[in-house]
Formats: sequence, C-alpha cells, structure tokens
Amino acid sequence: MGLPSPRLIALDWGTSALRAYLLADDATVLDVRSRPWGIMHLPPGGFPAAFHDTVGDWRDAHPGVPAIAAGMVGSAQGWVEAAYCPCPAGPQELARVVRQVDIGGNAVLHIIPGVEQRGAAPNVMRGEETQIVGALGLDPALRERALLVLPGTHCKWVDIRAGRIERFETFMTGELFSVLCEHTILGRPARAAEPLPAPAWPAFARGVDLIREAGERGLAPNLFLARSLVLNGTLQPAESLDFLSGLLIGEELRVALRNSPADSLVLIGEAALCGRYQRAFAQFGYPDVRRIENVSPAGLWHIAAMAGLLGASASSASPETTP
Repeated sequence: MGLPSPRLIALDWGTSALRAYLLADDATVLDVRSRPWGIMHLPPGGFPAAFHDTVGDWRDAHPGVPAIAAGMVGSAQGWVEAAYCPCPAGPQELARVVRQVDIGGNAVLHIIPGVEQRGAAPNVMRGEETQIVGALGLDPALRERALLVLPGTHCKWVDIRAGRIERFETFMTGELFSVLCEHTILGRPARAAEPLPAPAWPAFARGVDLIREAGERGLAPNLFLARSLVLNGTLQPAESLDFLSGLLIGEELRVALRNSPADSLVLIGEAALCGRYQRAFAQFGYPDVRRIENVSPAGLWHIAAMAGLLGASASSASPETTP
C-alpha cells in the first residue's frame, strides 16, 4: 500500500522561522521542513525565493495542490497584509477573509488573517489563531468552553466559547525576560557564571511562590531580589535567571487567573516552555494542566478545508462552530 496522496502545502511562517508541512487527508504530515527564514531574516529574493526554495519541489511534484500560510507572513511587514478578523472569530470567519498572493504558475498562496479584539482594551494575535483552531480540531471537547494558554515571547490567554475565540489577553513575559536578562543588571550575575546543566527548579519555584504570596504588591517591588539574593549569598549567580523566570511567570499567572475563569485550562506549545508553566500552575493550585502540541498542521488543514481549498469531503472534517 503506497503513501497517501498530498492534499495541502501548509506554512507556519513567523518572525524568525518558516516551517512547511506537506499534508495528506486529515492533516496527516507526510513531510516537514524548517528554514531560518522568518519575515525578518529572508534570503536574497525575499518572500518568493524563500517560498520556492522551501517547497518548490513539492509544488513541482504535486501540481494543483493548494498552498496556505499562517503567521507574520500576513502582517504589514509580510508578503501581503491579511487584515485582522474581529472577535469573536473561529475557522469560518477566518476562512472568509483569507488573502491571496500570486506565487507564479497560475497559482496563489492563501494567507490566513490574524484576530483583532476591539474596544477599550484592543489586542491582536497573528499565527496563534491557527494554532487554536488546530487544538480545537484535535480536542473537540474544548470547543464549548475552554481557557487556552499559549506561552511564548508574547503569551496569549484565550477564552473559547462555542468554537470561537471570544476574548484574549497578551502577556509580554517572554520578551520581558529577554530584555531583563540581556540589558539590565539582573542578568549580569548569570552571564558571568558557569551555565547550569539543567534548570534550577528550586530557584524557579522560589520565584513563583514569592509572587503568589505577594498579593497586590505584585512584581515591581520584588524584581530586584534577583540581584539582592545573589549579593547576600542565598541564591547562586547561575540560579538567578530561573528565579527571575519564576517571578515573571508567577506574575503572569497571578494576574491572569484573577481575571479569567480556569475552565478546561490547556497549554499549547513546545514542551520545555510549557513545562515551566505547568510547574507554576501546580504552585497556584492547578496540578493537572495538560499540554497539546503540534497543533499548527491541524489548524492550517481545518482553515483550508473551511475555505473550500480541499473539496467538500475535507470541509466536513473541520471544527464545528455555531453560526
């Protein structure tokens, strides 16, 4: 019995990297490729060159197979801007406003829009919406009501209702950690120390607990402890960054759990970072927060199906939504 036939070329195209999937029915991954060609690090020839160098042979071998992309490739700095889709948004709404860009040979690349939250506290996401659609496709029980957490440079906390993104918050935890480590005195002790072979989990837990017990005082008056505890010898220099990570993730959880119901709490993302969040959640009284990974192929597949790129049979496999 031969391999299943390719049905979709799917791209997760972000700021720092490009990942391409060759998908068969039901988002089965036949092949995957990764290139360091995010929108800020393109090769000579720009977006067309990165696309053709990454998946051109797939297109040649499988003419007529549609192509779809999600992520920063659809931003104002991307190949073509795909305007934000307003909340509440699910796969149906996203599919209706997919943008197209010519890729030659009488073919187009379909680009999925981001999602915009309007009102007094505006917010945006781009790329995460496709991961969310993928998670809902992989675990349909989450469609009715769930709180999805997507750790990263800009962590998203997303309320799901009836299969749609109802509202969301963004926490710049990852970017703050990077800035504090690289550009403030708090990162200096660890930079001068011998790196640890594994994370200093007791130091991380200490940071989480300190913030959890800080109440309304929160993060600001406790940040300098990442230095002063090193100076008085109660924290080793190499442990200071894990302590700082605990402070920052602890602050995110302290604020977010106060504002969001924790029904069906699920993490979406890669193992190492989600593992930190799982440890922090346990300290906040949520010991069984599970993680869903590899959601992008499923999300790209479901939105492509809803957009009619895969035919009627594929569309029936898309996540259900309430009109």
